[in-house]
Amino acid sequence: MSWGIDNLPYGVFSRGGESPRVGVRYEDRVLDLAAALHDEVFATGSLNAFMARGHRAWRDTRALIRAKLADSLAEPYLIPLNQVTLHLPIEVADYVDFYASIDHATNMGRMFRPDAEALLPNWRHLPVGYHGRSGTVVVSGTPITRPNGQLRAGEFGPCAKLDIEAELGFVVGVPSPMGSAAGAFEEHVFGVTLLNDWSARDIQGWEAQPLGPFLGKSFATSISPWVTPLEALPRVPGREQDPAPLEYLRRQGDWGLDLELEIRLNGTVVSRPPYRSMYWTPDQMLAHMTVNGASLRTGDLYGSGTISGPEPGQRGSLMELSWNGTEPIKLSDGSTRTFLEEGDTVTIAATAGGLSLGEVSGTIR
Repeated sequence: MSWGIDNLPYGVFSRGGESPRVGVRYEDRVLDLAAALHDEVFATGSLNAFMARGHRAWRDTRALIRAKLADSLAEPYLIPLNQVTLHLPIEVADYVDFYASIDHATNMGRMFRPDAEALLPNWRHLPVGYHGRSGTVVVSGTPITRPNGQLRAGEFGPCAKLDIEAELGFVVGVPSPMGSAAGAFEEHVFGVTLLNDWSARDIQGWEAQPLGPFLGKSFATSISPWVTPLEALPRVPGREQDPAPLEYLRRQGDWGLDLELEIRLNGTVVSRPPYRSMYWTPDQMLAHMTVNGASLRTGDLYGSGTISGPEPGQRGSLMELSWNGTEPIKLSDGSTRTFLEEGDTVTIAATAGGLSLGEVSGTIR
């Protein structure tokens, strides 16, 4: 997959003992933006200062980078990728996670409410979400420690149903004031990153009655080191919605995204979820997140929720793939899994057309 001039995701890197700074990936190299563009905003250890400049600056800077690469003017500032260390690309302000896949929500409903409607009455009327923990968002490659917690009444111990959720994260660049809803999606959201919402299903199942995810989710969330600008992504119309959403949730354009994900467990491809099957689009998620007057901050991150398609091989969590542990997943080495074991490595990759969005990976310890 291409890391060429039509891609150019942003990240934060360091080399040797140097301080972290902002770069752009081009093929198998990183462009040092502070040196190439002579702009100190890129000498910081996160993308936040640049993202706060807004949509016009994002567009103009991308055009300038493309021009310098096309004319070979950036050549002295390109560093081989194998010489750098990649860091968390943003200072995460707030973290919100949604539940925007109708296929995932339907699968979960069928598992836990087999004698009732799979979708709860509110699901088609608003993008359901919860407020997560920003302080435990980590960059790809960070080891994940199995969490402890209450498993049922009177029982405390390590999670036995450790799971993943393959998601797309949306990174906010431009803030909005408290007391007013956010404006146009593309004026606030800078780009996307791959996200793994690690989930302790047994802890979550016991505690989430009635308020929802807490310790079963807050122990770790992994994101890719690369943030792909919205401008680089192929867009498609979102899927039809019935009933029609309320006025504030009317879509602001074609913000369905044509992405293909791949989930690998210890090197075995176990699923290929398609993002285009998502029910709620990211502009609707942003509108719902701020309609009550909640403010946006530079560095806010919100996840799409598990990306699952309609077919068994398109499910975005082990909970679905193993149907809550009743249908073990076969790996290429002959072993099977229902949930994660110590030493397991999960990698989520994605492509958009011919472009790569990179990977997010983590190993259980």
